[in-house]
Amino acid sequence: MSEDATRTAGSGGKDKASGRRWLIAFLPLIVFMGLAGVFLYQLGSGKDASEIPSVLIGSKAPSLDLPPLQGLVENGEPVPALTDAAIDGKLSLVNVWASWCVPCRQEHPILLELARDPRVTLVGINYKDKTPNALRFLGELGNPFAAVGVDPAGQAAIDWGVYGIPETYLVAPDGEILFKQIGPFTPESLETGLLPAIEETLSPAGS
Repeated sequence: MSEDATRTAGSGGKDKASGRRWLIAFLPLIVFMGLAGVFLYQLGSGKDASEIPSVLIGSKAPSLDLPPLQGLVENGEPVPALTDAAIDGKLSLVNVWASWCVPCRQEHPILLELARDPRVTLVGINYKDKTPNALRFLGELGNPFAAVGVDPAGQAAIDWGVYGIPETYLVAPDGEILFKQIGPFTPESLETGLLPAIEETLSPAGS
């Protein structure tokens, strides 16, 4: 092989190696841009997490047998643990919350209002929280729950199909899940989602 041919062959090998190095160097950027494109497409579609349907709606609510939040007292009496007995035979709201959850703090005034609605019983699943922090949270903001169960490992949340807290489920007196709110309640979501669901359930046609 001539000297020129040897140089040409060597140059070709260097070009291929350089191309491979370029691809490896920019591969993370290419992957990131692809993922960003998918995210922006979904964002632009107008869908949000609160619109994700729950596979549990229309089915029987998972069984509840959670220990109480130790130290939580209401009117001088310990607040009960969250078991099936707390919601059986009642139209109930099951709210999944934690002291470290910023949106939980934002929706808390709405939960306090819902607690005063005689049509529903509001109970809470305290998710992956520390007892002192949970007690401090409710001590500062008020306790809207008729019963609270602690879920330190998140198993109950898995059973209920929780995407991310806060989440709230409307459960019929017979245990059927009727409605699910993903994310914090807002005045708008109450008017367009939960309150119509409660009214429909309690109406003669819905009962």
